[in-house]
Amino acid sequence: MLASQLLVGCESLHYPWQKAPAPAGPGDTVATTETPDAGAQCPEPVEVVCAEPEVKVVERVIERRFEKVVEVPVAKDKLVLGAVETVAVEPGGLILDSVIDTGSSTSSLSARELTPFERDGKDWVRFKLELPGSKNEDPLTLELPIKRQVRVSRPGFDSQRRPVVEMSLTVGDVTHMVEVNLTDRSSSEYLMLIGRNFLKDAAVVDVSRRNVQGAPKLPNTK
Repeated sequence: MLASQLLVGCESLHYPWQKAPAPAGPGDTVATTETPDAGAQCPEPVEVVCAEPEVKVVERVIERRFEKVVEVPVAKDKLVLGAVETVAVEPGGLILDSVIDTGSSTSSLSARELTPFERDGKDWVRFKLELPGSKNEDPLTLELPIKRQVRVSRPGFDSQRRPVVEMSLTVGDVTHMVEVNLTDRSSSEYLMLIGRNFLKDAAVVDVSRRNVQGAPKLPNTK
């Protein structure tokens, strides 16, 4: 009985595109039409497939910021040095490309066959300097008084006791008499190392540059 009521309900439904039958008057005769399948008037179910949502790709641009290089002015009386400078060494008259090392307290010069001796009751040292670019010439022999002895320790090497002498070093147009420790630096790229005792209160170092001062200008000794 419930099924028959549902079928009657379907037949009484009208869709928007269908015209509803006019209501029957008092004298009208209602005609009925038999159909083989009473449920055919109900629409077949239709499967509805939802479309995939549209995915929008948004490009993100990250702005890169670069550090600005600002040149900081230094005092006018300071000498600007690069990582490597040409140095004149006296006595000896040597012109050497030397590494500038702010980590070393004293300057250092490559010397061979160091022989300490005594003169007038004072300690002296005799040593030989290799002339750069002149392998066929004999090494230059110098004798200087020893100012003091210094012990130098380097990672991976045994500590060394080195004699310290005073020498005149010229970089650019600046000349200083400084203490220089003597050691064999023949295995190093540079035979001379300029330490803080030359740089202190006299120069600043720009490690990104080389040979800023050019050829040394020896002071006029006349």
